[in-house]
Amino acid sequence: MNNFTWIARASGLALLAVMGGQAQAGAQDEAKGLIEGTSLGMVNRMVYEQLDYRRGDSTRVVSGGARSDKAAEAAYGLMMNFSSGYTQGVVGLGLDAHAYGGINLGSEADKVRSNPRYIAKDGTDLQDSFGRAGAALKLRWSSTELKVGEMRTKNPIFHSSDTRLLPETNRGWQISSNDIAQLTLQAGRFTRWADRNARKNGQPLLANYSGVQGDAFSFAGGSWTTPWSGLSLSSYVGQYEDVWNTWYLGGVYKKALAEKQSLSLSLNLYRNKDTGAAKAGRVDNLTWSLMATYAAGMHQLGLGYQKVDGDTPFDYVNRGSIWLDNAMQLSDFNAPHEASWQLKYEADLGQWLTPGLRAGVAYTRGSGIDYRRAGSVYANYLGASGRGGRHWERDMLLRYTVQQGQAKGLALQLRYGVHRANQTQGELNVNQVRLLAEMPLQIF
Repeated sequence: MNNFTWIARASGLALLAVMGGQAQAGAQDEAKGLIEGTSLGMVNRMVYEQLDYRRGDSTRVVSGGARSDKAAEAAYGLMMNFSSGYTQGVVGLGLDAHAYGGINLGSEADKVRSNPRYIAKDGTDLQDSFGRAGAALKLRWSSTELKVGEMRTKNPIFHSSDTRLLPETNRGWQISSNDIAQLTLQAGRFTRWADRNARKNGQPLLANYSGVQGDAFSFAGGSWTTPWSGLSLSSYVGQYEDVWNTWYLGGVYKKALAEKQSLSLSLNLYRNKDTGAAKAGRVDNLTWSLMATYAAGMHQLGLGYQKVDGDTPFDYVNRGSIWLDNAMQLSDFNAPHEASWQLKYEADLGQWLTPGLRAGVAYTRGSGIDYRRAGSVYANYLGASGRGGRHWERDMLLRYTVQQGQAKGLALQLRYGVHRANQTQGELNVNQVRLLAEMPLQIF
């Protein structure tokens, strides 16, 4: 086991002891009991997506098989989430559990690309139904919690994606603490993973762009709500064992202007550097994004810029561990040496039409892509090479959430996206339509 892993573990154990010792009155002091604090919720989700591939400048085929002009999937997902209370005493004991299931609603093999985005596969066959379940033991001392088992994670360098039918989950341990006011701390180590359409848990961790599998990912960090009004900061360090070390710095600043007007700035900065056996090859990458958003009443206008400084793409573990502002619906705009900008507009249409209705449009363009020194691992996996890569993406969103009545909480969403790229950029030219209906229910 390498030095970073021991550091992450030691940091976690120290966090548990120190934070618990400092606490004057933590969450555990108000524990109701194992049964009394129990909750059970469920989320129903239906998704339809059609991808229409276009023969533009890009000649890359669909990963894993021949090019298909169209791909369509329809599926229903059910997510059950159970959380027990904590036993009373200095140290509380509890259990979290989940069960996820998906049903194919008519997707056919000849209408789904070789790597489906929503439906699980068994060999070459699409599954009519699939699912998985998991649980995590939890211990709480004051307001510091240790969880061990299968769980979802949330931080900018190891985040469980929930952007399709079912969420990702990860297997390992995590410590989180809120014992210090305005400060949230985390540390963890995870060794296995389940993708969004996986049939079972326990797959090896995966780098999203190189495809390199890893034995473990360790991290430590946290977020701080500063004494300066409107400013919050976060920072994390992590290691994808024998692949790369990563460091993250993030900040959000929001300043009120005139009545119902504000200006906010969002910064995300990542630094990746190869380590150990360097399974993805030489990695020396600095990637950052900055987004400025002006809000006035029901309107929000944003302008963003993102830059990749490195010969490899900005890569990350699993599917959701990227919080860059120009990571869009169809592309992350994270190729080697890429510079991209984004213009977006969002509106709360509740004042004009009906409460709960929102709409947004965004346009993102990237250029300056250069794969000539990306290394064989990225070149072979992505199928991209050369210099002068460029692409653009246009996204539109319409979302309505029912505000009252028996259907309160029901969300209906329509997304339409267009992506166009030249051959050096390497991603597909595609039009996307996605329809989503989601209904959360709290059973108890």
